[in-house]
Amino acid sequence: MAISIKDIKLSINEEESSLRGITAKTLGVPESAIKGLTVKRISLDARKKNDISFIYALEASLSPGDEARLIKRLPMVERAEERKDEELRFGKATLHKPIVVVGLGPGGLFAAYTLAKYGYKPIVIERGEDIDSRTLSVERFWAGNGLNCESNPMFGEGGAGAFSDGKLTTRIKDPRAHQVIDILADHGAPERIRLLAKPHIGTDLLVKTVKSIREDIVSMGGQVRFSTCLKGIEKNPDGSIAAVIVERGGNRETLPCSACVLAIGQGARDTYEMLEQMNIELTPKAFAVGVRIEHPRELIDRSQYGEFAGHPRLGAAEYRLADKAGERGVYTFCMCPGGVVVASSSGPEQVVTNGMSRYARDEENSNAAVVVQVDIRDFPAGPLGGMRFQQQLERASFFAGGGDFTAPAERVGDFIKGRTPTAFGDVKPTYRPGVCKSDLYECLPDFVAEGVKQGISAFGRKLKGFDMEDAVITAVESRTSSPVRIVRGQDGCATRMAGLYPVGEGAGYAGGIVSAAVDGMQAAERIMAIYKPL
Repeated sequence: MAISIKDIKLSINEEESSLRGITAKTLGVPESAIKGLTVKRISLDARKKNDISFIYALEASLSPGDEARLIKRLPMVERAEERKDEELRFGKATLHKPIVVVGLGPGGLFAAYTLAKYGYKPIVIERGEDIDSRTLSVERFWAGNGLNCESNPMFGEGGAGAFSDGKLTTRIKDPRAHQVIDILADHGAPERIRLLAKPHIGTDLLVKTVKSIREDIVSMGGQVRFSTCLKGIEKNPDGSIAAVIVERGGNRETLPCSACVLAIGQGARDTYEMLEQMNIELTPKAFAVGVRIEHPRELIDRSQYGEFAGHPRLGAAEYRLADKAGERGVYTFCMCPGGVVVASSSGPEQVVTNGMSRYARDEENSNAAVVVQVDIRDFPAGPLGGMRFQQQLERASFFAGGGDFTAPAERVGDFIKGRTPTAFGDVKPTYRPGVCKSDLYECLPDFVAEGVKQGISAFGRKLKGFDMEDAVITAVESRTSSPVRIVRGQDGCATRMAGLYPVGEGAGYAGGIVSAAVDGMQAAERIMAIYKPL
């Protein structure tokens, strides 16, 4: 038996080598009594700026008598539980046709990896390029050399998360979340992500990790076809899926399939339209829109860490803020410490912003979205009404920026006070291809602009300097989550097509790398429970 120990505190200036001694003192036993000690989780407690510390969850082994006594005596000590993964079930039906996975973002990647690992040899189709080629296409776009509408910050190997902060935090309690972290670490992500309460990979390391997982899928018998776009779905007479129609280089092909994992990502608007035409059940859902805000990283670090700002064990500081603007929620989203604002367009006449950090999080600015809740009363009726609303905002921002993917931006002081935009000050906007001084009230709906204004002012009262006049806001942050849900039943299939498994952010059932990956794994397991491996 082993015991788990919670809430072991290490001050910021204490090294991990002192953990054994501190743990022994906390337990009231000599150091020699602790036979083994393993770190299970590390979180940062920065609530008191003069007493920043790390909080450890540990697993220890002592003599059986000592363990039993400590469990009874100390509330922070419990019997250690073995981590139990979901028990897999394998079906008996024969796979006469392959399983197709559409999309190689987190949902599709982990669905395909799970299927390949257990011998199902999936065929993966991805409309964008492999991660190396895609990175070159994205860099060309950010340098102002045109958008590749099929391979960009939204489409391609790794999905939208490949050009982000690579956050791995999730609120879901599914045990598969641990498996996702382990698989990422096994494929080149930093080992530390297994321990941190708020792990991240960073775009520079995430792209290498994604490539390694894809190479494993292929080595285990799967196929991955890049620059191959889903164009249609064929049904059997009973309404179940029969085949997918794909296109590569202008040539169409029909791929018969026994099942299809649909991991399209929220940017695939043409696919939503195709599904609506096929009478697949779609419903609109609430989401949020707003702007990206940038501050000097040092300001945020000082506001969060006080005198410990810049300490080598802390890195760039994070924040998460929320308030109300009338009846609507306004909150920060996808905060990128020591990062940059990036263009995330996936089609013509779109300006879309997002945030991105490398693993080191060492850029001059820190940024986050400030977004306002949008619900079905705000956009046109119909399942794609929210998508149309997003398109209107992105088009308005495109033309406000000059019609060349330059983004409209202004100083927070000018925005809050309703002044004509003036020259940028101490905070230099990082968005590429570039920004244009603009009055953001002209490209944002009134309720969004007012909500952002109230939110920034409220957040300035919670985090010193958040409402600094020289902070920069850039429009538009429109893709916080999918505005559409592809309705599915208890079996995980689309309600009107058996064998079609919508997953991830694009299906409206996940919100982040880990939750989308878990959703993909669940779909793979449902398919495996029907069919036996090849």
